[in-house]
Amino acid sequence: MSKFESSVRQIPYPQQKVYDTLSNLENLAKIRDRIPADKLQDFSFDNDSITVKAAPVGEIKMHIIEREEPKTIKFETEKSPVPLNFWIQLLPVTADSCKMKLTVKAELNPFIAGMVKKPLQEGIDKIADALERISY
Repeated sequence: MSKFESSVRQIPYPQQKVYDTLSNLENLAKIRDRIPADKLQDFSFDNDSITVKAAPVGEIKMHIIEREEPKTIKFETEKSPVPLNFWIQLLPVTADSCKMKLTVKAELNPFIAGMVKKPLQEGIDKIADALERISY
């Protein structure tokens, strides 16, 4: 199992408010315009799942498998070239701010790991960048 983590990000909003926003995937409409069109196509979501076509890997569908209010949201792939789990961790810093870290665990054989390690790390960092900039 390969593990990829974003750096810890400071979010200038209360932990509960960030959790409430991120635990309902319909709120992704707030960041839709920040996603490069050449990287993602057919981006769709509902309260519990998200589907994207990502170049060059193809269609990926993930759904929320666990919500631990107000600190963790866990996802699992339903459809993906590589089986993986993804989770968002939130920790309070003050009453008005929190810290966020994203983690991906993927089942990668050594050959695939060599090809996708860098794109997966870059992808998780870009997701963290986008989530860090949301007005919660």
